[in-house]
Amino acid sequence: MPHYIAIIEDNGPDEAVGMWFPDLPGCISGGDDIEEALENAPEAVALYAQELNEDGRELPPPRTLDELKADPAFADDLRNHTAVLIEWPPLAAE
Repeated sequence: MPHYIAIIEDNGPDEAVGMWFPDLPGCISGGDDIEEALENAPEAVALYAQELNEDGRELPPPRTLDELKADPAFADDLRNHTAVLIEWPPLAAE
């Protein structure tokens, strides 16, 4: 299964947790805590994919963590925040 890398920005217990996807500009997720942000992530990618589809475009292929680390636009973010893998497409609930 392919995975998109998401970067989690957790500003502490009194702030919402934000998550964004380097390969999907403008695609964000969030939640009251990391668990909720992770639960919301597949829906954020699905909505992003839907918007692209409506414009006649497709999701770009996901890059690997090593590829993103080599990209100067994201290297600092990967050093300073937590990166997680978000499976896409998500497995159907059983």
